Amino acid sequence: MHKKLLAGASVLAIMLASAGMVQAANNGLPDLSGQKLTIFGPWLTADKENFDKVVALFEEKTGADVEYSGSDSFEQQIVIDTQAGSPPDLAAFPQPGLAADLASKGLLVPLKDDVADWVKNNYAAGQSWVDLGSYADQDGNEKLFGFFYNVNVKSLVWYSPDNFADAGYEVPQSMEELIALSDKIVADGGTPWCIGLGSGAATGWPATDWVEDIMLRTQPPEVYDQWVTNEIPFNDPRVVEAIEIFGSFAKNDKYVDGGAAAVGTTDFRDSPKGLFTVPPKCYMHRQASFIPAFFPEGIELGTDADFFYFPAYAEKDLGKPVLGAGTLFAITSDNPAAHVFIDFLKTPEAHEVWMSGGGFLTPHLSVDLDAYDSETSRGLGVILQNATTFRFDGSDLMPGAIGAGTFWTGMVDYVSGADAQSVADAIQKSWDEIK
Repeated sequence: MHKKLLAGASVLAIMLASAGMVQAANNGLPDLSGQKLTIFGPWLTADKENFDKVVALFEEKTGADVEYSGSDSFEQQIVIDTQAGSPPDLAAFPQPGLAADLASKGLLVPLKDDVADWVKNNYAAGQSWVDLGSYADQDGNEKLFGFFYNVNVKSLVWYSPDNFADAGYEVPQSMEELIALSDKIVADGGTPWCIGLGSGAATGWPATDWVEDIMLRTQPPEVYDQWVTNEIPFNDPRVVEAIEIFGSFAKNDKYVDGGAAAVGTTDFRDSPKGLFTVPPKCYMHRQASFIPAFFPEGIELGTDADFFYFPAYAEKDLGKPVLGAGTLFAITSDNPAAHVFIDFLKTPEAHEVWMSGGGFLTPHLSVDLDAYDSETSRGLGVILQNATTFRFDGSDLMPGAIGAGTFWTGMVDYVSGADAQSVADAIQKSWDEIK
């Protein structure tokens, strides 16, 4: 009898130990065997293949059966599905504004209470991500609805390391140093910048990114937020100042390849090519992480082209703000498995599995940076991890008539000769007309 008890105890100990090992391996995620989870998002082709690996890892850890579907009409379809009462369990939103709108109509489920604290403590610039994912519900109460996953960086300056080395230039660490370098290049007989705003019907948008980045470097993030929502008018002196600082680069004939007159007519896809001519037509180009797709054939990242952080002003002491965009997960149907998936996204593995496939950046502080697929991605990841503030592309958050309308056209007017105050006045007038 005694031996049987001991044997039973040994079996129980083994079972408990095994259960503990499984729980550790699963990062504490529960067994969801037999449960289904539906996810809808914008990811197709290569992005879908990478997200499928994320899904497979979640299924392996929990036993859940996950169905992901992607669409290039995500924004329209998710509105139709939620309003019809047939939403997926989870949706991946590329636009916080759309998620905020659905939250205000009671069509999103708040995340668990502990998620906000986790984000604050485990994401670089964590409070920024909480702010960006928090919206007013249908009763007007601010709650966390969005968990950001897969973001991108816009606060970048691209350059040729060989051209910098040949000229004896060093990467600037502050905005003051960036301006001094620009002046040095001019004094040496060169042209510091290539800038192009052309983009067909969307001509002007690259200038909006400049102004947004400058707003984050001249004003606290709270002011940026007020500007984006028009709590302060577009023609506020602080906004006019940001436009004029952009003009000190773009409207300076000595600073820009082709002179100021070329800025509004040069296609943004062609504008970085001057970095790679012999001799170089320019030494720097400010653009988001996607721009290498438009570099001349044969340009090797990390060797022929590299980037540095678009620096902040040292004298303003506003930290290291980063402008970008990203995708957030929100729960659109209150399936317990959806909350478990959000818990899964807290684990480094849920990020690293896509990091290794490319096309993915994360502010998660505990990921292994060596998991990134390339030195370029790793460098972008470091910029994200060093960010003290992150803000979403402002024009994407503004009403379409402004952010994808008069803001774009106003910037073209500005580089074509209009003054900053009159441009800002006209944009504000257009905003007043839609209120």
